[in-house]
Amino acid sequence: MGKIVKKQSHKKLYENIKALLHEARSAIARNINTAMVLTYFEIGRMIVVDEQQGKKRAGYAEETLKNLSLDLTKEFGKGFSERNLRAFRQFYLTYNTRAIWQSSIAKSKTNVLQASNDKMPFRLSWTHYLLLMRIANEEERRFYEIEAAAQNWSIRELERQFNSSLYERLVLSRDKKKVNDLSKKGHILTTPQDAVKEPYVLEFLGLKEESSYSETDLETAIINKIEHFMLELGKGFLFAGRQQRFTFDEEHFFVDLVFYNRLLRCFVLIDLKIGKLKHQDIGQMQMYVNYYDRMMKSPDENSTIGIILCKEARKAVVEFTLPKDNEQIFARKYQLYLPSKEELKKQLEG
Repeated sequence: MGKIVKKQSHKKLYENIKALLHEARSAIARNINTAMVLTYFEIGRMIVVDEQQGKKRAGYAEETLKNLSLDLTKEFGKGFSERNLRAFRQFYLTYNTRAIWQSSIAKSKTNVLQASNDKMPFRLSWTHYLLLMRIANEEERRFYEIEAAAQNWSIRELERQFNSSLYERLVLSRDKKKVNDLSKKGHILTTPQDAVKEPYVLEFLGLKEESSYSETDLETAIINKIEHFMLELGKGFLFAGRQQRFTFDEEHFFVDLVFYNRLLRCFVLIDLKIGKLKHQDIGQMQMYVNYYDRMMKSPDENSTIGIILCKEARKAVVEFTLPKDNEQIFARKYQLYLPSKEELKKQLEG
């Protein structure tokens, strides 16, 4: 008995120390990354200031960067090519509105490494900012920066969300009053409408747009890529199950996919349709939603949301089937390829 207790005590100690070391290593990595990003910002500022002082000389900037690159590479090795120095300069020019932080550094005469303990203006890696600087629209760029930091997106996930035009799709799915909030606060869920997008992009499933597949094939593909699908759904989603059955009047009914959103505190039911949306599909979802509201949700939870994912949403069918004040059931198009940004921007302008 004593040996078992001792073994359990040792295991608990080991697990606690292991967790502490993982946390410490993560913190060290974050601090190193923060210091690097801040250093590049400061280098960019120094280059810009130097160029402004010598702007009367033709070709001053290119000559300066070339010589600076040679000297820094000789002293510090790789990482200071002319291309990288231009990136540092662009980084400062893009984000110099955060100069309150920069000026505080100058006044206190501290360096960027010492300042990294204060509230930081940059929370992502240098690779993230290289991608963000490619986004010309400032509001869109701010949105992706906020979301990448809040959701801890890897550079690969940030690239995927940008390539899938997440910002434009969210803009298309909400009223104009809430559009400005995207660039100030990121994607905030407060109403059922906030939880939907237009369209949903499912290119990660590997299904071909022109190929024939059944609703079961689509559902299976989603289950096999459930983590990717939940990232596409957005914030706060927890997977509850597939083909969830309920019964009344001796008849069985099955909901394709059931999720719970912890931010909205409600069930989210998803029905998959590979053909055109019919009014019967909406009626069926209305029944599913009613059942979950009356039989499944707790009194302190919010009303159930139903999302019908279909190849063609047919807005007129939705409009005339559902009541005007509908805030629970949504029909949204899905597509199996990355959308064209130009096409989405035309919809935004239209």
